[in-house]
Amino acid sequence: MKRIGIISDTHGCFDEPLRNFLSEVDEIWHAGDIGSLELADEIAAFKPLRAVSGNIDGGLTRRVYPELAVFRCEEVSVVMTHIGGYPRRYAPKALAKIQALRPKLFVAGHSHILKVQYDPVYEVLAVNPGAAGSFGFHKLRTALRLTIDGSEMRDLEIWELKR
Repeated sequence: MKRIGIISDTHGCFDEPLRNFLSEVDEIWHAGDIGSLELADEIAAFKPLRAVSGNIDGGLTRRVYPELAVFRCEEVSVVMTHIGGYPRRYAPKALAKIQALRPKLFVAGHSHILKVQYDPVYEVLAVNPGAAGSFGFHKLRTALRLTIDGSEMRDLEIWELKR
């Protein structure tokens, strides 16, 4: 069993309120727009980190973190990318991976809008944690926590903080 913290669009911000929410997780997944390689290192020093690069991430961050990650957590197959869209409106690269790999969990960022939606067409839980950082048009900072136990995903929790 693993507790996962899912964040995106930190844009260089990993402050105390966000750390407090993520303090109980086993690992953090970051769906891009980290802000800098130094911030990624800071998050990785706090908890084990899986991350993808986003459209604002510079060359060094893009060399360390791929545009798309495919992995397993317990018995759950995962596809994570920054610009991925959501059910019936997936980005073309994300849709190709979803169709080819049939993951159980799809994680994307970019929109700054928290959205959790089950896609019955591809039988995948599509998750966008919104924006955890302070930069952007969003009025609420958001993040997620999720328990993965074998093939089961449960106990989804939302963190919100007004900017």
